[in-house]
Amino acid sequence: MNTDVFNISSLRSKCQGILPLSAYLQPWMENILNSSEIHNWMRQHGSPLNLIRTEPLVHNIQSLNRIAQQLEIDFRVYFARKANKCLSFVDVASEAGAGIDVASLQELEQVAQRGISGRNIICTAAIKDEGLLSACVDSEATIAIDNADELHQLSKHLSESAPPVDIALRLSGFEFNGKRLDSRFGIDINQLDQFLRSWKDTLSRPSIRITGIHFHLDGYSAQQRVAAISQCLPVTDTLRELGHPVQFLDMGGGIPMSYLMDEAQWRSFWDELHHAVLNKRKPITFKNHGLGFLDVQGEIHGTRSCYPYFQSSVQGEWLRTVLTSNFESSTIADAIRKRNLQLRCEPGRSVLDGCGMTVAKVVFRKQHPNGEWFVGLSMNSTQCRTSSDDFLVDPILVPEPDALRSDAIEGYLVGAYCTESELISLRRFQFPQGVSIGDLIAIPNTAGYFMHFRESRSHQFPLATNAVVTSLAPPQISIDEIDL
Repeated sequence: MNTDVFNISSLRSKCQGILPLSAYLQPWMENILNSSEIHNWMRQHGSPLNLIRTEPLVHNIQSLNRIAQQLEIDFRVYFARKANKCLSFVDVASEAGAGIDVASLQELEQVAQRGISGRNIICTAAIKDEGLLSACVDSEATIAIDNADELHQLSKHLSESAPPVDIALRLSGFEFNGKRLDSRFGIDINQLDQFLRSWKDTLSRPSIRITGIHFHLDGYSAQQRVAAISQCLPVTDTLRELGHPVQFLDMGGGIPMSYLMDEAQWRSFWDELHHAVLNKRKPITFKNHGLGFLDVQGEIHGTRSCYPYFQSSVQGEWLRTVLTSNFESSTIADAIRKRNLQLRCEPGRSVLDGCGMTVAKVVFRKQHPNGEWFVGLSMNSTQCRTSSDDFLVDPILVPEPDALRSDAIEGYLVGAYCTESELISLRRFQFPQGVSIGDLIAIPNTAGYFMHFRESRSHQFPLATNAVVTSLAPPQISIDEIDL
């Protein structure tokens, strides 16, 4: 018998959704989850504990670079720092040749303290106050300009005696299939000519340079990226004709990844959720939550309010699809190469694929009078949450070795905030071998956004410790410097 297969199967069997959604598990995760050290770490550092591993980040960056090399275009990844606060990822991304995308003054200062030059940093913060703009100028970081007020505030920091400030104009409002891709961010592409005329004097100063065009689209559509790039490339031509030294086109983030192994499981989950919402089967979510779907007179209405946890075209192959799409009687890649442009992207989630998991301790099991079980974890819902309604990935239960096992149960994982809605996941889980106090619940693949994007210290709970898995044989960790 293949012991590895047995161990993986054994790990998954102790906790599954009523409709299973089996996660990809990196070998390092399997190693740690099968080790007694994980219980020691939890006793030492508390619950929850974020475990991270940096090697997959390098692999994921290299896989994107490889596609660009095959298509012979100048290309660079800028790691989206906001996706995870651990400084180990900043260091490793930089060592792998990536730039860093920062979204706040604190991120900029932390990245600069790691010895990363401003020439390798772009600031895409949604709000850039005077302090952040000043720091960007001082550090020589490139600034993605979102609006006229931002440019006006930046102009106050320009100095003819200092190096010129590099900016990228952030555009939005692209046309796709006859409709606009509206966004709260960026300068509408149809109003760019007026913007350039209005700010001609400022943009003509030798202390500022338009060196790039930037955009970021919501969602993960390759064809929407093709449409946006196709509409941005002529803009780079126009700006160069006006004398601006445009060097790059930045397509932002939104490169897809897949958390789940099995498309059939993914489709089955949504089919059965629809049946549950229509009261055609037992609920599979807490209080029959529809995850974006509603029963309207016996019909399903709405859209998914969750990340697409299974996707087939992801990461490098998704990028290939974008770059080999048609444009100007050739391809996007050819058009970028012909213009001697560097293509940039700012992935967060997709380059952190496989880089982390969040582990929490079981504190109680409680059966409600209606028969439902609640399994209380020593964590709160903000410690594994984004703007998505739920994290649709099955956790892994790691038993406390000396605990007495309970009977098999079904129920929900609940957290530490004092609200009725405080669930770690809205999904109903089955525990065929029971649950015991001291068991660990490991949530796989949480490094991208889930660990830190919404984390809160409400109730004055401490934030989770972030530990880097530095060795697998024997398993060893060190605390990430963000916590020191």
